[in-house]
Amino acid sequence: MLFIEETSPPPFYQPKLSAEQRTQLDKWFIGKRSQAYYLKRFAQFDEQGYLSPKWNWAAFIATFGWLLYRKRYLDCIVYTVAGWSFIQLNVVIVLVAFEYMFIPLVAHGYQMGVRAFIALAIWIFWSVMVARWADAYYYRMARREIADVLEDYPRAPEQQKAHLKKEGGVSVVGLAASFGLFLFLITVIQQQFLPLYAKPKATGIIQESFGLTRVATAQVEAAYQAQGQCPVGMSVDSMAQNIRFEVVAQTPALGNKPSSCVLMASLTGVPFPNRNLNGQRFIMYRPSADKQGKWQCISTLNDKQRPAICQSS
Repeated sequence: MLFIEETSPPPFYQPKLSAEQRTQLDKWFIGKRSQAYYLKRFAQFDEQGYLSPKWNWAAFIATFGWLLYRKRYLDCIVYTVAGWSFIQLNVVIVLVAFEYMFIPLVAHGYQMGVRAFIALAIWIFWSVMVARWADAYYYRMARREIADVLEDYPRAPEQQKAHLKKEGGVSVVGLAASFGLFLFLITVIQQQFLPLYAKPKATGIIQESFGLTRVATAQVEAAYQAQGQCPVGMSVDSMAQNIRFEVVAQTPALGNKPSSCVLMASLTGVPFPNRNLNGQRFIMYRPSADKQGKWQCISTLNDKQRPAICQSS
């Protein structure tokens, strides 16, 4: 699609046709959907005598769906195999070069974001290039099909019409197939690939949060020993950004479990794809007022995520 001839006259242009004949043939090929838009574009190319970049929003947003909708099935396969392979190759080359040359200069917390930005920038660049030449490509397809029907059915308008409507126009089935494939890929990503990334991240967040909770518990215990009672409302010093601490004497979350002091640690502000952790809690409690008492733990996390020393809430 990106390698469109910019010769004059445009490829497959039929100079012997009158303006009325050319417009009628274009209408048969384009179909009723977006007919005015493409007739305007075709007229511009005819008038200037060569192909040039324009802008097509449909091709920019969903090239795959646009090609299927416009019945460019073979070209869609070529675009999918060759086009996306080309994008992936460029992404890999750029990321490898970046890893060796620039990644040490980027703070660790921003490295993944920078990698994602590079991949997105390459994808957007490719989409922009496709969108700029989509109208020229579609014009070329129309002129090729029209040249074929004029050669095969030089004096048979009805056969010309039937052929152009068959090869051109739009396909609701193709559009539905593109949406179906898109939903299928989203489902596969969500069910298969996203957990591969999310699970290790979730494990790291839980381990770090529980470690900070135990540090906070030691602070509360020190205050408990100094005051001889639970330091209710104590402000807990912590470097945790995703935990909210609260010190209380009792909580309904313990049920019938006795307690003389409770530290509630709630996860908050956890980003995608582990937002389901938001609201989950570690509840550290002191079963008795005895000075030698040991803190116990319950958690709202499920059995697979919960630390081994914590019971279910």
